[in-house]
Amino acid sequence: VQLQASGGGLVQPGGSLRLSCVASGRAFDYYNMGWFRQAPGKEREFVAAISCSSGTTYYADSVKGRFTISRSNAENMAFLQMNSLKLEDTAVYYCGADSSVRLREAYEYDYWGQGTQVTVSS
Repeated sequence: VQLQASGGGLVQPGGSLRLSCVASGRAFDYYNMGWFRQAPGKEREFVAAISCSSGTTYYADSVKGRFTISRSNAENMAFLQMNSLKLEDTAVYYCGADSSVRLREAYEYDYWGQGTQVTVSS
């Protein structure tokens, strides 16, 4: 599976962005999809994930109520709608594909996209 993330950019606090992740290769709908982020000097952290079967969603407490993850199996895509962005949301955002059940753990992911920069600044 090859993943390519896009949609990052510069936005003011309180603004919105929508990240996209397009997958090619093996059957997309067999994989759980997740978004992680990594700020300078920090480890990669879980943001959100969506299961392949039921579409159950999972969120980090820091983004719950502001971010929404979704997927389109027909289009081989995953999305992260980010609203009410805060300065601390600034990071490189990565999408990943996971065949395990531990969706919140980066080390469980099988494939990663290249990352897209999100900068929240006034």
